[in-house]
Amino acid sequence: MFRISKATTFLRQSLVTDHGDADAHDVDRFCSTEAWVGDLANGLFQIGRVSGYFHGLEQGECGLLTLLRCYEPNDRVHILELLEDASSSPSSFCFSTYIICGPEERQPVMCVGESMGFGDTTHGAMRGVFIFPRIIPAQGSH
Repeated sequence: MFRISKATTFLRQSLVTDHGDADAHDVDRFCSTEAWVGDLANGLFQIGRVSGYFHGLEQGECGLLTLLRCYEPNDRVHILELLEDASSSPSSFCFSTYIICGPEERQPVMCVGESMGFGDTTHGAMRGVFIFPRIIPAQGSH
């Protein structure tokens, strides 16, 4: 799944979280999540310990292409195009793919984010959340 949409007032206002009867414990039970930020001026992303672990990278700064190399090969071009589109104007986006962990191991990952901060003197930024489901897919399945 790959999706991009232009930021609107409605979208920004609807981002208020309403978990109903669910709480953070329920979310933690089914997935690990971690925020990330990207600076469009230099193309560097800041990822944390959890994202670094699942992507097989050190936490801290990394380039977009370094992140993309971890993903399912057939999805890389689509994700790059999605993020390039988001880097040209304020947008919300999401994608899901698999991180290739080994010859027969794949970790599902979802990403939801937004781009903002475009101006005459600024190059913009991105921020979002990686979501790593606590699911171990059957061998050979996608």
